[in-house]
Amino acid sequence: MSRKFYRVFGKRGVDVLVSATGLLILSPVLAATAVAVRLKLGKPVFFKHMRPGRGAEQFQLYKFRTMTQASDSDGNLLPDEERMTKFGALLRTTSLDELPELINILKGDMSLIGPRPLLTRYLPYYTDEERRRFNVRPGLTGLAQVHGRNSVQWNERLSLDAWYADNVSFSLDLRILLKTMEMVIKRQGVAVIPTNEMLSLDVERATNE
Repeated sequence: MSRKFYRVFGKRGVDVLVSATGLLILSPVLAATAVAVRLKLGKPVFFKHMRPGRGAEQFQLYKFRTMTQASDSDGNLLPDEERMTKFGALLRTTSLDELPELINILKGDMSLIGPRPLLTRYLPYYTDEERRRFNVRPGLTGLAQVHGRNSVQWNERLSLDAWYADNVSFSLDLRILLKTMEMVIKRQGVAVIPTNEMLSLDVERATNE
């Protein structure tokens, strides 16, 4: 399969096939996880957040909620580490919280493989080179994730995203997918609270200006 054909036609076909099959096969897991989230954390079951996708166009990302909604006396949410529970940490380390993103893939918001969809507030902080990551759909997993997931520093992570966007191919996606499966099984490279591992992109780059 040529790179051009895969990029234009094949990649989306694989996304639809895998996401539809995954939602069908994993429906008992999705249902059980949803019930567990409801019992452990209450409503809502899903975490929904607007993220920039291909072309930096906004879409609503779906995940299972992993944190409580505990707030201070002024109604402001407490820091992430104070709202994270053992149950939520388990969802994150096993990547079960990511399963609802299969819906995003089926809808066409995301791809199975691609740069992870980051926060909208990061948009002003990308370099022109890094913005090439928006030439492809964001992914459930990607090249940066198999190079260390949350432990990869921003410059390297975004450089890998841009390189991937320029070099999409079936063989590359297959290698990333197989490596991701290995990492999920071994629970490698997961930061339960990512901001404890590294600064947010906007904070890091604003500090360095």
